[in-house]
Amino acid sequence: MHLRLMAGAFGLAVLMGGLGLAADAEKDQAAVKTALQALNEFVGPWKGTGESKEGKNEIWKESLSWSWSFKGDAPSLVVEFTDSKQFEKGELKYLPDKKNYQFTLTDKNKKELVFEGEYKKKYLTLTRVDADTKDKQVIQMSTNNDGARFIYTYAVQSKGKGLEKKLFQVSHAKEGVSLASAKKNECIVTGGLGTRTVSYMGKTYYVCCSGCADAFNENPKKFIDEYEKRKK
Repeated sequence: MHLRLMAGAFGLAVLMGGLGLAADAEKDQAAVKTALQALNEFVGPWKGTGESKEGKNEIWKESLSWSWSFKGDAPSLVVEFTDSKQFEKGELKYLPDKKNYQFTLTDKNKKELVFEGEYKKKYLTLTRVDADTKDKQVIQMSTNNDGARFIYTYAVQSKGKGLEKKLFQVSHAKEGVSLASAKKNECIVTGGLGTRTVSYMGKTYYVCCSGCADAFNENPKKFIDEYEKRKK
């Protein structure tokens, strides 16, 4: 009898521990989504012009596209570059334990560069230290004009000392969005700018990117219920 009671207590403790871990994981996912929603203006297709700030004044055209990704344990924002002089793609995550953002960039040489930093006063500032040169590399991203413009800069601080030297800046305009503010449709999944439609039970809703469209189509009722709850 005593052994059965002990086994029962142990089983209950394991169950409660499992429920606690599940609750913590759900809480972390919610924190990640909330932190990334602060960057909803990034999401969408962009066309821009880059300009080098060091040596020969080089100018180029590039485009990029940000979207949500719901693959894996937590959501993230992913970006694809086209005709960039420096980068191919990237993934932006939020680390709830550190309370900061992590941006993994893949450059034109297929090398992964991992930056971390914070979002303050509409600026996302991310840094890394090069293992070989010990240079501090800084990427700063921001939007303006109600999300119609996106700018990112890249700077280097030699061996982490002295002033940062800006190497280049790229200014983008969001495709299909004018500077004049008009009525904005809300993405049912993330609350961002809705630019395309999805439907369920004969009703139409808006999403901001293909990642949100896929997430909605996998479980439309979940997102509709969350959307209706936000509107109350």
